[in-house]
Amino acid sequence: MLLNSAFLLTLLSIALAVDDPKVQKERSAKLPPCKACTVLVDSFNVAFEKTKRGKHAGGDAAWEQEKLRSYKNSEVRFVEIQEQLCTDVKRGQDHCHSQSNDHESLIEDWFIHKQDEEPDFHAWLCVKQLAVCCPPNSYGPNCKPCTECNGNGKCKGAGTRKGNGSCLCDSSYAGLNCNECAEQYYESFRDANKLLCTQCHAACGDGGCSAAGPKSCRKCKDGWLMDTENGCIDINECLEQKRACKPQQFCVNNEGSFSCLECDRSCDGCDGDGPDMCRKCADGYQLKDGKCQAENDSDYSEDTRDEL
Repeated sequence: MLLNSAFLLTLLSIALAVDDPKVQKERSAKLPPCKACTVLVDSFNVAFEKTKRGKHAGGDAAWEQEKLRSYKNSEVRFVEIQEQLCTDVKRGQDHCHSQSNDHESLIEDWFIHKQDEEPDFHAWLCVKQLAVCCPPNSYGPNCKPCTECNGNGKCKGAGTRKGNGSCLCDSSYAGLNCNECAEQYYESFRDANKLLCTQCHAACGDGGCSAAGPKSCRKCKDGWLMDTENGCIDINECLEQKRACKPQQFCVNNEGSFSCLECDRSCDGCDGDGPDMCRKCADGYQLKDGKCQAENDSDYSEDTRDEL
């Protein structure tokens, strides 16, 4: 009974997944040529690994080894792999199945004849046979070498037949070879092999900085003021601007800016949060024990209690 229940739950989850528009959209996604081939190969490799030993669960006996040798590129194993192929793929699963059908003869050829001499299935299928990918660190129709990005960026089109081979630098780096620091970063370490760029202080504006801290800013951002001794210092807009906020708001200074927050409803103007920060009590409220409280919430007087 438990097995039947588990089976029904599995079927239900599959049915729900099929009906889910997001799942359907992911499954039917069309992948670029190199990506599609790579997804197919990755799925094949997963199934290839799972079927590695077949039904032979270990041991070093000669007969077992002989069975494994014959099973390695057998039709039985190939069918087992085909049954699992693309089932683990979420994005582009339909495209994966289509690719597996289109290239079944090539896949079978590698499986039966090329496993030993061409162990890298991706290189054999996607790079050599279908010519939709390039080897690592090469790009474009002719698989030209990528620009050296010094480990601080990625080559545009690397591993595919697309792109221009130039560097797409990580956010903290710049330059043709990503061997310079971006504007809001400074060079905190460099040797013959490595460059480390660290982000400037939050106060630094255009031109960035030369080192760490607000003293090293070349120019201050809005909301900061250049001080000859301390560098960029925060402007307290709540003090500098007499009417920074609306009448029923109070000002809170932040680094480089300020915020306006609503006064408590018991206040008619305030200097901070809460009924104890009112400049004056709003209509229907009165000051009691240092706070503006609703008039109808006040305690009964001794005289009132006596009458009751």
